[in-house]
Amino acid sequence: MNKFISIVLLLLFSGGFYTLRAQQEETTFPIDKDTQLINYQDVVQQAGTADELYIRAIEWMNTYYKNPADVSRVRDRENGVLEIAHRLEIYNEADGARLIAEIIRYNLKLEFKPGRYRYTITNFERKQTSKYPVERWLDPNDKTYSPKFGGYLQQMDTQIKELIASLKEGMEPPVVKVEEKW
Repeated sequence: MNKFISIVLLLLFSGGFYTLRAQQEETTFPIDKDTQLINYQDVVQQAGTADELYIRAIEWMNTYYKNPADVSRVRDRENGVLEIAHRLEIYNEADGARLIAEIIRYNLKLEFKPGRYRYTITNFERKQTSKYPVERWLDPNDKTYSPKFGGYLQQMDTQIKELIASLKEGMEPPVVKVEEKW
């Protein structure tokens, strides 16, 4: 009986340590308090008029996306708004093969004012026949939950942070080279 109790306790403790380690590896997502949706948003101070920032964003979009005309849903230069609907791919890697596991849709909204712009990246949805917000992947009590979702969310977070870094770099004022006259 003591051996049985020892084994049960060992399994409980080892499972508890595994859970603790898994929780420490999880990524924290920016959740909007009102909508309870994942929402990456920031206001970035950047030199330039609203129109200059808008033009830089169009130039960035044209280099970042393979088909910029297809992804841009709203191009409102007068009001300084640019809206993009795109998707990113999530992969499973097994036996040296990298296979697409999921496709996630998202919306990116850029708003421009003199000296600053704001980006909002939200509405993350798993591509399927009906609406499936990826926030369901955060809930281990959801009936469709799978442990692999943690890895999918980390991949999504990494790709979105790369997008944000690219956007910020693309929004920098162009470097003007002054050529020396001979």
